[in-house]
Amino acid sequence: MRKSFPAEDLARDGRFRRARTEDRFEDPRNEFLPPGRRAGKLTPDRSDAAHAARQLMHGIFVGEIQALEGAGRTVWDFDDDEAPFALKLDMARQCWDEARHTEMSVKLGEWMGTEVGEFAETAFLYQAACNPDPVLRLTGVNRALEGLAIDVFNTMREFGEACSDPVLSFCEDWMLADEVTHVKMGSDWLRRLTENDPERRERALEFQRVVDKLFSFRGFRGEADDSPIQLARTFRRMAGFGDTEIDTIAADAEAGSDPEGWRAPVG
Repeated sequence: MRKSFPAEDLARDGRFRRARTEDRFEDPRNEFLPPGRRAGKLTPDRSDAAHAARQLMHGIFVGEIQALEGAGRTVWDFDDDEAPFALKLDMARQCWDEARHTEMSVKLGEWMGTEVGEFAETAFLYQAACNPDPVLRLTGVNRALEGLAIDVFNTMREFGEACSDPVLSFCEDWMLADEVTHVKMGSDWLRRLTENDPERRERALEFQRVVDKLFSFRGFRGEADDSPIQLARTFRRMAGFGDTEIDTIAADAEAGSDPEGWRAPVG
């Protein structure tokens, strides 16, 4: 099996529709907001709540597939000097979790009235998992993108509770617990692998910030009342984030929330 498998060769069946990252962000079917304003937090009283929830659920589904693929690549792509065997065991455990999440997300999508392929898929999450440095993979995927998953699952869990939907709220709560574990693994391994290399740690954290900024575009994720996805501070602390880190994510999200100043990221 070759190493560093390219995103364009990922196996997908005919139901999937691959799009470039910038094209997907500009696709009106994937919008949380009309031009010039944000739609607000995902709540049952939003006029587009059902559509927004289905879109978010589909995004979770394709994200879980790519998280599975990315964790699997980390197990295979590095020798034991580059990535300790114990790290690979953690990534193998994460593969098991992501496989369950994928299955659960498919069933939740059906429960919510959507199907595979209704919305576009981009390969950005997997591309972040292809970084040649295992430490940057950990920060880009396990801390940035899995950190986003914490915020998304908590939002969906609260949405399910507000809708009195015990299936949605229970499943999201179950997956949220796994995501906290995945982010905590990334936090712990970042410290261990860069214990004697502060410059490498700084590069990894900067890569994480780039990824975080990308997925906070136009206030999609933040602490403002009109952010569709709310930062889950309590769960992020449990996963190894400090308050200063969370404050930086919130500040970056707010800085990028002006619709007039936003541009689709390229990748």
